[in-house]
Amino acid sequence: VQLQASGGGSVQAGDSLRLSCAAPKRTLSNNAAGWFRQAPGKEREFVASISWRGDNTLYADSVKGRFTISRDSVKNTVYLQMNSLKPEDTAVYYCAAGRKPYAGRETSGYAYWGQGTQVTVSS
Repeated sequence: VQLQASGGGSVQAGDSLRLSCAAPKRTLSNNAAGWFRQAPGKEREFVASISWRGDNTLYADSVKGRFTISRDSVKNTVYLQMNSLKPEDTAVYYCAAGRKPYAGRETSGYAYWGQGTQVTVSS
């Protein structure tokens, strides 16, 4: 099972980026998905999650109001729209899929992980 994350890059503070995560249909359908990030020297942290039908979303306080998670069941893709980026958003971003329709903030709730995509925000 392979999740493919893409869309990272180097931007200025205040810019926007949209991350995408493509996965096999059998991985995403009926399962929750999420985004996590890991900055150098720090632990991996929760960013956002979305339920299998997209009707339930969770966000870390640090990104609430700036980031939006969504999913396209036809394309088997999960997105993370990131607006008003800040230097502290700099990290490797990982997408993940769970084995249940709903998942929370813990990494233990996710069974499948992508390879990560680098996001660098300069001031």
